[in-house]
Amino acid sequence: MAFEPSTGAASARMGMLAGRAFEGVASVLRFAIVVAGTFLGLLAITFFIGRVVPIDPVLSVVGDRATQEVYEAARQAMGLDRPLIVQFFAYVGDVLTGDLGMSISTGRPVVDDLARVFPATLEMATIGIIIGVVLGVPMGVVAATHQGSWIDQVIRVLGLLGYSVPAFWLGLVGLAVFYAGLGWVAGPGRVDIFYDGLLDPVTGLYLIDSVIAGEWDIFWNALDHLMLPASILGFFSLAYIARMTRSFMLDQLGQEYVTTARVKGVSERRVIWRHAFYPIRIQLITVIGLSYAALLEGSVMIETVFSWPGIGNYLTTALLTADMNAVLGATLVIGAVFIMINKISDVLYRILDPRARR
Repeated sequence: MAFEPSTGAASARMGMLAGRAFEGVASVLRFAIVVAGTFLGLLAITFFIGRVVPIDPVLSVVGDRATQEVYEAARQAMGLDRPLIVQFFAYVGDVLTGDLGMSISTGRPVVDDLARVFPATLEMATIGIIIGVVLGVPMGVVAATHQGSWIDQVIRVLGLLGYSVPAFWLGLVGLAVFYAGLGWVAGPGRVDIFYDGLLDPVTGLYLIDSVIAGEWDIFWNALDHLMLPASILGFFSLAYIARMTRSFMLDQLGQEYVTTARVKGVSERRVIWRHAFYPIRIQLITVIGLSYAALLEGSVMIETVFSWPGIGNYLTTALLTADMNAVLGATLVIGAVFIMINKISDVLYRILDPRARR
């Protein structure tokens, strides 16, 4: 009889652990199902976009002077004579095995092309979002804590410019002023031409690969080329992040618990960063995630102006040459990255906010 309470407590503890394990497994399964369903929807969208655009993929391959026999043979070889639903499932199967077809423009597999160009976009967008977060969040906090002052007005004007100024115009002005005029930064491209091809790609990110190889000359040259386009992207993300941070902070500064903290004599610094800023970090994760995804998918103009060999430039070239395999592959990668960033934001949201786990 003396051992019954301890046995019952152990059984209850084991049952609790088993329940938590079951909830964890169920949560992972729900997460996987949502990601799989979203990705399947993305595949369907990209597939049907490729079928409704007024571009004939067969003519892109054989040319407009090909005979009808050659045209029909190419159409059959590409599988376009099969029913649409059969083509879709074949497309899904190819994508899941990593086959995105051959690029007409480069003559290489689209997967290889994307593996080459995507790190360039990732590197520029990552530096851009770092600039946007490091400057945008403090600017939003300062604007909120000095509402109506000249500091607030300046930050709001900068935010308005970030929303209204065209990216290609700002890129051209930046090149004209800081590269051609002042000579403070390097010009278009990722590195100078005499460094091109000297670095063995490991990650595809020049800053990291040059450090791994110990090529510090290439590192500083790549950083010199990167700073202007990344700063322009950072300016656009800064405008959005600063505006949203200001809005979130104004809402928190008007809450009763902030007023209570001030009445109790809590220092203004602690009131701002502990009582007002701490609750909005969860909302900022979503804002930063969306901004980062927007930089990855929306840097087409900047890459074109700066001759940056990224996925945006690759997509533009593919559109101009009617290279549908490349267009669909790039669109699929951009969509997949957007999904991944959103899901990572959701996971961080659940980690930081216990209420979201229920």
